[in-house]
Amino acid sequence: MLKGFRHFITRGSVVDLATAVVIGTAFTAVVTALVESVLMPLISALVGTPDFDDFAVVMLNDTPIRFGVLLTALVNFLLIAGAVYFVIIAPMTRMIEARERRSQAAPPEAEDENISLLREIRDQLKAQTEVTNPAFLASLAEAQRQAAEDAEQQSTQGPRRHSVLGKAKDVVWGKD
Repeated sequence: MLKGFRHFITRGSVVDLATAVVIGTAFTAVVTALVESVLMPLISALVGTPDFDDFAVVMLNDTPIRFGVLLTALVNFLLIAGAVYFVIIAPMTRMIEARERRSQAAPPEAEDENISLLREIRDQLKAQTEVTNPAFLASLAEAQRQAAEDAEQQSTQGPRRHSVLGKAKDVVWGKD
């Protein structure tokens, strides 16, 4: 039972959720300060009062029904939603779109058609020989070991430049 609880707590989603709650709580103070200290004073400068609590009060059997309180809450909601959208959502959306454009701007290097065809032929031959010729598998393993040793020796000698023919040979010998 404790093992299951430990697994639940250490899963990434629980930690991500806890982090989101902490960040959200901290960000709430920022949004509240923006609304109460910047936007509401602007509204009060335009309208004359920062809240509408005393606006549209209807008396019903000596009980006040305050539509202005609802209006104040609605205005606060719209201000908070606007602040979140224009301060967080819109800039983040632009940033994500710019990142996606940059990643799509550099297309992957196109592979030579001959190289891809040789790779397909090699894979088909390998699949056929694995089924029909176990002795070939042993020689193939030896060739791969030798190729790995050769590659290790060449890497200590420095980088070599591959021509299309060199790349084709590497594909045929399984060094790709």
